[in-house]
Amino acid sequence: MCANLLFICTGNYYRSRFAEVVFNFYSSARDLPWRASSRGLAVGPAPFPISPFARSRLQELGIPLPLTIRSPLCLREADLAQATRAIALQEWEHRPMIVRLFPQWLDRISFWDIDDVDRLPAAVALSKIENRVHLLLEELAGDQSAETLRKTTLETT
Repeated sequence: MCANLLFICTGNYYRSRFAEVVFNFYSSARDLPWRASSRGLAVGPAPFPISPFARSRLQELGIPLPLTIRSPLCLREADLAQATRAIALQEWEHRPMIVRLFPQWLDRISFWDIDDVDRLPAAVALSKIENRVHLLLEELAGDQSAETLRKTTLETT
């Protein structure tokens, strides 16, 4: 059984989608029991299913897009309820939206500091997301190792 990680941004087109695909690629490669999804707080019409910036960087990294690439999706309370962990990509931008739309979930959402393309060049933002995803994977791998050790200890005592 997999734990659910939810990445949240504004349009579910660029940052959160990139984080989702990168996370799932490396989580699967590490055989971690985590899978990510992503949603947006203010989804509008998008010219493509995923940002060309994100698509281009994924190609550079050799990370394939899912076979059925979907359009951006709007965050619903059910998404938050199903998430084991939720991360919004930019606190100053997303906290007010979450307070307005999902105030009861605010304490269950962590915040990163990745600005949108209008405030930070895509290459810098995507690099920051990659780094944060790798740090998160290290944390989750450590948690998995600790849980395995705990179970082994309980079984032998």
